[in-house]
Amino acid sequence: MSKKPKSTDTLVVYTGTRPQPGHGSVIPPIVQASTFAHSEPGVYEYDYTRTDNPTRSSLQATLAMLENAKHGLVYSSGMAAVDSIMNLLEAGDHIVTGDDIYGGTYRYLTDVVARRGITFSFINMYDEADVAAAIKPNTKMIWFESPTNPLLNLVDMEMIARLSKKHNLLSVIDNTFATPYFQKPLDYGIDITMHSLTKYVNGHSDVIMGGIMVNDDDLHEQLKSLQNAIGPTPSPFDCFLAQRGIKTFAVRMKQHEVGAMKIAKYLQNHPKVEEVMYPGLPEHPHHDLALKQMTGFGGMVSFKAKTDLDGTVRLLQATDIFILAVSLGGVESLIEQPATMTHFEMPPEVRAEVGITDNLVRLSVGIEDPDDLIADLEYALDQI
Repeated sequence: MSKKPKSTDTLVVYTGTRPQPGHGSVIPPIVQASTFAHSEPGVYEYDYTRTDNPTRSSLQATLAMLENAKHGLVYSSGMAAVDSIMNLLEAGDHIVTGDDIYGGTYRYLTDVVARRGITFSFINMYDEADVAAAIKPNTKMIWFESPTNPLLNLVDMEMIARLSKKHNLLSVIDNTFATPYFQKPLDYGIDITMHSLTKYVNGHSDVIMGGIMVNDDDLHEQLKSLQNAIGPTPSPFDCFLAQRGIKTFAVRMKQHEVGAMKIAKYLQNHPKVEEVMYPGLPEHPHHDLALKQMTGFGGMVSFKAKTDLDGTVRLLQATDIFILAVSLGGVESLIEQPATMTHFEMPPEVRAEVGITDNLVRLSVGIEDPDDLIADLEYALDQI
């Protein structure tokens, strides 16, 4: 019997910390080199850091392990990973995607992808009939988030995989919110899972990075070729930082979830809160789906306060522990207003239709004591 551990809690520490050949370092070294020697012309292990680098290779192997994937690739940002995936498409192709996706992805589709002659449909992705109806003869990809940003809706991954295979489409999920600790989409038949590794996987708000994980060898080769040709790769030092962050991934995710659940229940009973969005609550419309395809509910909580834009601004500016900032997934708690921050480039009428209202607040619950975070929110809510 193999002695290799099976628990993710152990693997995040075990993977990437085996003694390194030649010197025995238990941490992969930072190979800060742009080029590498050939043993003879055209014969080498590493050639040029844009193409590959030992520090990056170690991180990519760790990410593949986390997602139960055969291959992992890392990028200089989450949006660079998005762009690499979209480069699999050609002019005339069509994408089916969700109507409440991350604002940066929405902007990228409408401002960049549209200029390439690629079209897309933003739809409600929670009903199979609606998704099937949106598929056209030229559809090549279904792109979705689950949970979504910022409304924390869930999409049935088995349904998306089934439709994608039926129509010969690529299925792609942005798994940033759930993380591979709580959700492994490739196990459900999804073709590509991507992350803003900036967020939970790195976990310390000091690295900008993206990641893609796949099982299919041909798909990996296409993405690897694009990665080398375009060059959106992170530095060896950033790869080292992300690998270091992963060591505490399991313990961080557990604490994020503990805090998020406690805060969601608190907000649910607050007289100045209109609605709480957190898939761990039994009242969440997709709670049963969360129980089916997730092993935990994550650290993101969104809620609508019983107030207007001015009142929401007062709330946001009244917190002390929660920092008013975009991004998410770090050890520190963050608070933001999607309508004016992460999703401000969505037209107001689109935000209104989707449900991204002026009184919507998104929390990234850190690893602080939940009682301190609740006291911080209590004071802020008293200001409206």
